[in-house]
Amino acid sequence: MATLSRDDVAHVAHLARLGLTDEELARLEGQLNHILDQYAILAQLDTDAIPPTAQTIELENILRDDVVQPSFTPDEALANAPERDGDFIVVPPIIGDSEP
Repeated sequence: MATLSRDDVAHVAHLARLGLTDEELARLEGQLNHILDQYAILAQLDTDAIPPTAQTIELENILRDDVVQPSFTPDEALANAPERDGDFIVVPPIIGDSEP
């Protein structure tokens, strides 16, 4: 498998808008080439007898079923609201001015 040169790493860093020092480029060159070497080893494995897999873990629903239970009334739920308007909590605006 081909190896990445320092210029290749610098080009990818430029495309990703990463400002890397010479030391970082040298370190990443070695790390990326090591990753490619490991991939080359994995690519040699015979996987013809292994069916393609889209999901590596069993799919199961880990959520509980929704069960209707008694809840607060609107007055109970809004009892501690600093300001309310009917069944709604009034909060200060977060975008723009509150004045027209």
